[in-house]
Amino acid sequence: MGTQVVMGALLTCSFGAAPSTLVVPPTNKVLATTPAANIMDHKPMANIPSFGMCQAKSNPAVIAATAAALGVPTPAPCTPVTVDPWSPGCPKVLIGNMAALESNSTCKCKWGGVIKVVKPGQTTVQDG
Repeated sequence: MGTQVVMGALLTCSFGAAPSTLVVPPTNKVLATTPAANIMDHKPMANIPSFGMCQAKSNPAVIAATAAALGVPTPAPCTPVTVDPWSPGCPKVLIGNMAALESNSTCKCKWGGVIKVVKPGQTTVQDG
């Protein structure tokens, strides 16, 4: 059982250089202390902003930057590519008819990074 994740939750990516904050539009119409997130709040840049610079060797921008630097590994600006929803979520609690996003959920980037919730944005609401 994790803590309900809300707007402003602190996120990290295993290949990102800086943390980011989750953006949850009020379309789910459920508030914990601020708009509550569900597993479908995984859209790149709309929900999950950039993590600064990306170091994933499979990212085409990193490949190009490394080639331009004559093979020296070179990070490139991060543009998350999250295709699948957060997992596992909390199926017992529905937010906007989808499983609630909880603090132990992760989301995968197409370039191999794992996005994790570091701080859920609130501490009062526990998922059941």
